[in-house]
Amino acid sequence: MLATIINCALILAGSCLGLLLKGKLPERFLTVLIQAIGLCVISIGISSAVSTENTLCVVVCLVVGTLIGQAIDIERRLDSWGDKLRRRFEKNSSGGGSTFTQGFVTASLLFCVGAMAIVGSIQAGIHGDYGILLSKSVIDGISSISLATALGVGVAFAALPVLIYQGGITLLAGAAAAFLQESVITEMSAVGGCIIIGIGLNVLGLPKTPLKVGNMLPAVFLPLAYLPLANWMTQIMH
Repeated sequence: MLATIINCALILAGSCLGLLLKGKLPERFLTVLIQAIGLCVISIGISSAVSTENTLCVVVCLVVGTLIGQAIDIERRLDSWGDKLRRRFEKNSSGGGSTFTQGFVTASLLFCVGAMAIVGSIQAGIHGDYGILLSKSVIDGISSISLATALGVGVAFAALPVLIYQGGITLLAGAAAAFLQESVITEMSAVGGCIIIGIGLNVLGLPKTPLKVGNMLPAVFLPLAYLPLANWMTQIMH
């Protein structure tokens, strides 16, 4: 939970700074900071990915998981859910869509709906690795500066859904860790690391078409099935 609390604190700090610097902070400074964080995210992803003890497991899980995610089209569903939620809040707000509501909903969706929040929370809960969430915290803090300058104080209140959402996933993952083998945890972290590399590439804007990392999320959970199945097949063959 510590990383999530830090995440919320940086959102609040960034929002306050954004309100103070409204109209005074050049966009180029925010851009270069985001680029620096993108490089950090990639390095964190690489460090997790190379921890694998079963490369074939990572490859198979990432390929099969991405195919599953693409078939379900998780990325599109997340985007659609976010758009529906935004429209509902704007419709129900007084005056047909206040700046406060717009800031709150926009920031909440940006900070919560994404692979980094999910994978980072799982890594924190299962592996005790807070690197991904801490990097996300810095990105959210920087983003909240920009959002607050445009949308106002509502951005700061997005810290509450982040606390509930990320904190909940982290606690659930931590409870599940007691029932998982170390090898499974290692490979889940490695697969998650590959996805984090994709997130870092998107942050840097390197692919002309952004990677649909949301569709890769099922891959994180496939080592739960792959390793027992692989062990069973090995025993049969011998």
